[in-house]
Amino acid sequence: MPRIVLASGSPSRKRLLNSVGINPEIIVSNVDEELPEYQKLSPAELVVALAIVKAHTVKSHVDFPAIIIGCDSTFEFNGQSLGKPGTAENAIARAKELRGKSGILHTGHCVIDTEKGIEFSDIASTRVFFSDMTDREIEDYVATGEPLNVAGGFTLDGLSAPFIARIEGEASNVIGLSLPLLRKAIHHLGYDWFSLAKSEATV
Repeated sequence: MPRIVLASGSPSRKRLLNSVGINPEIIVSNVDEELPEYQKLSPAELVVALAIVKAHTVKSHVDFPAIIIGCDSTFEFNGQSLGKPGTAENAIARAKELRGKSGILHTGHCVIDTEKGIEFSDIASTRVFFSDMTDREIEDYVATGEPLNVAGGFTLDGLSAPFIARIEGEASNVIGLSLPLLRKAIHHLGYDWFSLAKSEATV
């Protein structure tokens, strides 16, 4: 059975896989997501393109049979792609813009079986509705540091969860990786889900 490699340093993606009994090896792609050629893409096109590039970048460094999982997420709001805020100022401004409104969290996926030479890529999109947060709540949340390095500046599995009123679509996708889509990819590669998810689930 090939080894499972997650081409991402995201703790949330690793936790998701662990929770369903998959314990991947982590190899970070270090792909530059700010290259000019990516900026002209729509949010949906962007995440698929980056997921493919990340998976293939890691594939070039792997010399053993592996199933490589590459992902990229962004939050689309008013047609614009909102990636990681990076600074507290950006995170505060973004949260104030999003409160009481909704946007779409897109996650691109690329799964490569290096042994079979088979590849699967697709996107999962989930609409996220935000509560009308107060200025104080926004400032206190941003002060935790959590939103600075996550797509859109929020997480469903973290400190911002109380401010997400509801979602339309698949929940694990908002956290960083769609488990139903991954199952579809695994079937496409010719495997049974529980042939990969054999380990005892951990959280």
